[in-house]
Amino acid sequence: MPSSAKTTKKTPTKKVVAKKTVTKASAKKAGKKAPAKRAAAKKVLKRTPAKKTSVKKAAKKSSSKRSRVPTAAQKAAAAKKAKVLAAEKAKKEREAKARVAAHKALARQKAIDAARVKKEREAKARALAKEKAALVKARAIAAVKAKKERDAKAKVAAKEREVARKAREKAAVEAKKQREIEGKRKAIEAEKLRKLREIERRDAEERKRQERRDAEEQKRLEALERKMHSKPYANDTAFLEELRQLLVETRAATSAQISVSEFEANEMLVDRERLEYDDEDGSSVASDIQRDQLKEFASALRLKVDEIDVALARIDDGSYGRCDECFEAISQPRLRAQLPVFTCVSCRASV
Repeated sequence: MPSSAKTTKKTPTKKVVAKKTVTKASAKKAGKKAPAKRAAAKKVLKRTPAKKTSVKKAAKKSSSKRSRVPTAAQKAAAAKKAKVLAAEKAKKEREAKARVAAHKALARQKAIDAARVKKEREAKARALAKEKAALVKARAIAAVKAKKERDAKAKVAAKEREVARKAREKAAVEAKKQREIEGKRKAIEAEKLRKLREIERRDAEERKRQERRDAEEQKRLEALERKMHSKPYANDTAFLEELRQLLVETRAATSAQISVSEFEANEMLVDRERLEYDDEDGSSVASDIQRDQLKEFASALRLKVDEIDVALARIDDGSYGRCDECFEAISQPRLRAQLPVFTCVSCRASV
């Protein structure tokens, strides 16, 4: 019995030992698995920063893409570079066309030279053939001429006798014609003398008419000269003083408009230099056009001021109110309505 009790007591110890060994083995396995889990956790932890870094890189890439959007200056430089490349390309094309044209001209010149040489050869051949034909023809002509000379000598004697007879008849006829010609010549000279006297009479009448026309033209020029230096309102000092006051007021108002226009134009120039305009929507071009219009308006106003100064000077010497075209007096309502004015209504309408 005690042995059985011992045995019974020992068996639990063995079981405990077995449990302990099991726990140790499980602990070892767990210890081995734990570092694996820790390593996996570290990998997970390491992967998550990688994702964060990829997000940062994507953000950097997007910011760099935004920074790569070309500015207005870069666009202008690119456009200028494109224009330069287009000009170089056009220049190369023109040079190539010039070379092709020179080559064609050289080929045409060669063809012309070849044709000219061919024509010269043909001309020389024709000239040689003509010389040969002329020699044959000259020989034949010489033979015919010798025969004709022999025949002519036989005819000469008969002709001489006939000629002598005809000469006597002709002399008689010529003497008759000479008498008729002499009579006609005297008649023609008498007619010429009569026509000459008629021409002299007509010339005298024409000189008289010309003298009358010259006298009339001289009178007209003298009248025109008097009109050119006339002073239509010199006696009406009140009217001239009224016009002077109106011109002075108009000059002051025009000078003020000139100052305002120049000030606005200068302000637009300052604004254009101070602000950055977008060339794509055309705001800078519109500003330049408006500034040019203001400058042109100021120039027109300056011309008007100069005309007013001329009018004031004419008022001083009393010649204001005379038309510059017909030199007649301009009506007072027109002088009051338009400041200044130098032509009448009819001359202004005919311009």
